[in-house]
Amino acid sequence: MAPTGSPSGGEGIGMAPTGSLALGEGEGWGEGGEVSEIVLEVEDLHTYIGQHHILQGVSLRVKRGAVTVLLGRNGAGKTTTMRSIIGLLHPARGAIRFEGRAIDRMAPYDVARLGVGFVPEGQGIFATLTVEENLRVAMHREDAASRGRQARMLALFPDLERFHHARAGTLSGGQKQMLAIARAFVNPQRLLLIDEPSKGLAPILVEHLIAALREVKHETTVLLVEQNFAMAEALADDFYLVDDGRTVREGPMAALVADAALKKKYLGI
Repeated sequence: MAPTGSPSGGEGIGMAPTGSLALGEGEGWGEGGEVSEIVLEVEDLHTYIGQHHILQGVSLRVKRGAVTVLLGRNGAGKTTTMRSIIGLLHPARGAIRFEGRAIDRMAPYDVARLGVGFVPEGQGIFATLTVEENLRVAMHREDAASRGRQARMLALFPDLERFHHARAGTLSGGQKQMLAIARAFVNPQRLLLIDEPSKGLAPILVEHLIAALREVKHETTVLLVEQNFAMAEALADDFYLVDDGRTVREGPMAALVADAALKKKYLGI
């Protein structure tokens, strides 16, 4: 495999180095306004937190209907990438386009109105509200379609239905994570960003979470940050490796699964 920024020369098994993504080259929106297969484009993203230069050249493309996973060691810049996309952080340089529209200077609520959902690390639920209230508060509008999606989420996550009158703060860690994901799905999402959903969960709960996400992943496009490689392998179609604030490799998930040297170098597994 070629190093980042150099020609790949056909090396590897379907994987390519990153760093050469160019926006607007036949991607995003096609001629006549037809929808492209690329939902999200991020090019050469540089983001600071205070004086710290966290992202130093993140580039990626997310295909419509796919699950794309960002992988890397702790502190590589994965969560900062997600927060930059959703508008919680504004990049100093680079471009973010959702379905061909620039969103890198938008406020989070404006990005959400375009159909981009975000499930942050740490659940992001209202602990003093009940499960049912959490779902209702999350709805952009309380109509028949939203209520139908809420009913489906309760069916998909039986614990939420069982405890729908309980305060969210009394739920287990796994139940809280399921509630956070259910909150995102009560609205029609064209892109869903999920940040480390398995963090801190017992293996059996991770299995339940994988099964639930398999059920709903075909309904939207997903960009996932995940440290649990088994979960990433089970769900993802494509991957990007992030290292020291840069995307360094990309390709089909099956190729990464088969490449022991790459996993050891960038993931330590």
